[in-house]
Amino acid sequence: MKARLAAGFAAALMTLTAPAVASAGPLSWIASGSGSGSAGLGGPSYANCTQARQAGVAPIFRGEPGYAPHLDGDNDGIACE
Repeated sequence: MKARLAAGFAAALMTLTAPAVASAGPLSWIASGSGSGSAGLGGPSYANCTQARQAGVAPIFRGEPGYAPHLDGDNDGIACE
């Protein structure tokens, strides 16, 4: 019984520690974006919040395409709020 339990535990441990395989995951837009991308992220960029609002994307949250620190005056992670 102990041998079966140990073998099962070892198999589970190997499953949990197996290295991840690289894939085109959720951040694939960074490398393949089509916007003007002055920030280098491949997404759209806006000179000011008026442009972002006219594009219909405001507010923009940190981490989303189009977010830039110059659009987030209070540095709370939400631009053009």
